[in-house]
Amino acid sequence: MKALGMALVGPGFIAAHHIDAVRRLGNVEVVGLAGSSLASAQKRARELGVGHAYTNYHELLADPAVQVVHNTTPNHLHREISLAALRAGKHVISDKPLASNLQESRELHEAARDAGVAHVVTFNYRSHALVQQARAMIAKGKLGAPVFVHGCYLQDWLTDDKTYSWRLDPKRGGASSALGDIGSHWCDLAEHVTGARITAVLADLYTAVPVRHVAAAPTRAFAKAKAAPRRDVKITSEDTASVLLRFDNGARGCVTVGQVLPGHKNDLRLEVNGRLASLAWRQEDPNELWIGHHDRANAVLSRDPALLDSAARGYAHLPAGHPEAWSDAFRNLIADAYAWIRKGGTPQTKPAALPTFADGYRNALVIDAMLKSHAAGGAWQNVEDDREPPRKRGVRK
Repeated sequence: MKALGMALVGPGFIAAHHIDAVRRLGNVEVVGLAGSSLASAQKRARELGVGHAYTNYHELLADPAVQVVHNTTPNHLHREISLAALRAGKHVISDKPLASNLQESRELHEAARDAGVAHVVTFNYRSHALVQQARAMIAKGKLGAPVFVHGCYLQDWLTDDKTYSWRLDPKRGGASSALGDIGSHWCDLAEHVTGARITAVLADLYTAVPVRHVAAAPTRAFAKAKAAPRRDVKITSEDTASVLLRFDNGARGCVTVGQVLPGHKNDLRLEVNGRLASLAWRQEDPNELWIGHHDRANAVLSRDPALLDSAARGYAHLPAGHPEAWSDAFRNLIADAYAWIRKGGTPQTKPAALPTFADGYRNALVIDAMLKSHAAGGAWQNVEDDREPPRKRGVRK
């Protein structure tokens, strides 16, 4: 099998995981990377063992050896770079969110739809084996009629008021912080697992740390800044949020999100309650799926390829008792992406679990509705329907 050539733009924290994932596939060549400058790209290329550093992303896109572009830049650069890659005929794998606002997300969705190439957004939690197991069980009616969908995504990395990230800057991260950064993951996971769509939201957003004492020199995400001169920065985006939800299948729900909550590292949880049974999955314990019953003992399904639904079995690679976790799910998503690319990137050949720019746009609509709900004083806000109306058949005269 001929190796596909990939290159990456934006060699920050997540870039190493993109490169690790494609290297694990064994049939993808990491051609090079581009950063904010040639010097920074060369430094990061040495750290990651990448052979070539491009002067800028334009040079990267002009390289015929590159068939796939991974866009791991800050949010405000997603539109510019992904759009240029699509226009250059490259397949695109972009970190979430798809763009920094709804208008840009819509533009990228439409451009990807018309480009005839593969387009992927890294909602990687879909690719855990037990997430796919939960989805298969719900699709087969194992839970009965849906009642309640709830959960949370809680972190503590922004607890210290001396911690700062570009994600908190509206010009770089967008108007939303906690919801756009991690609430987006939960919303995508909830819709993907249930097969239902969030139709209305009621949101209460809050900024627990309204002023941050920022180091003069920038720091990499999740890195602790050393003692240095600081300046005060007013924070306008939320670091906590509570949202009520309504789904198109009649279910109700709620989600809580926060990034200033001590002790919570990457605490993503999803529970779905039906009339017959319940399911719950937690990202920090990804190898167990809780199954709740009313009239018999509850159960815990451990990740065991031999016991999984056929739709989920391909996402489990090790025998029972051998844990798989975040990086394995990320590898699963990248594997699906490259399988789609090798099949031409057509809508008909896309793996069912793989999130596309259409999903990224859909997610942007949900987050935008939450921001509008809060701005309206906590009023219910409908989520705009992203589905295209059916084409009318021609009428014979």
